[in-house]
Amino acid sequence: MEESQVLVVFPHPDDEAFGVSGTLAKFIDSGVPVTYACLTLGQMGRNLGNPPFATRESLPHIREQELEAAAAAIGITDLRKMGYRDKTLEFEKTSDLANMVGALIDELKPSLIISFYPGYSVHPDHEATAAAVVEAVRRLPASERPKLHLVAFSNDTFEDLGEPDITVDIDGYSDRKQRVLEAHASQTGPMLASLAADTQEAEAAANMWFKIERFYSYHIGD
Repeated sequence: MEESQVLVVFPHPDDEAFGVSGTLAKFIDSGVPVTYACLTLGQMGRNLGNPPFATRESLPHIREQELEAAAAAIGITDLRKMGYRDKTLEFEKTSDLANMVGALIDELKPSLIISFYPGYSVHPDHEATAAAVVEAVRRLPASERPKLHLVAFSNDTFEDLGEPDITVDIDGYSDRKQRVLEAHASQTGPMLASLAADTQEAEAAANMWFKIERFYSYHIGD
């Protein structure tokens, strides 16, 4: 994991928890600085806890606290809250969002950016974030572009993408990733309950989430 600086750009609290928190913890334990830019506070999240413990009015504050707790569990000390409102990123100009990402790149000079894969991240805020990250990197001279390791998921198939070409073994980080997921209690309760069930399905899901994290490398022009 020979990186000089990792920049993580996701739109919502908990986006980091599911697919990349083990990888980020591993980077941090290897001495690689990690900056997490979270664009919103997930103010419009559908879940209010299970059983509910948040209200529409309290959810933004709760999710901010959850984000801070999750970052601490990972080991992230450079958490940036970028101040956008949940479910509005799709209405921002891509060029404006790319300017914001570009400013982070100029400041941090990351060797690697982790975000979502454009066209394969389902949620409009995810797609807007992915497009902005790619645009910000596209603007750079080819020799100055950081690597892009992107998370893809979709309601459809991945036939045209194929299998992820980057896998990170996070064996030994399952307890830490569990704590990250638990930090986002307003959103992850049902998932964690299903993972704790004594079934073959739960065991298979736990192996999927807690053993390996998968990414696609993205090259400008893809």
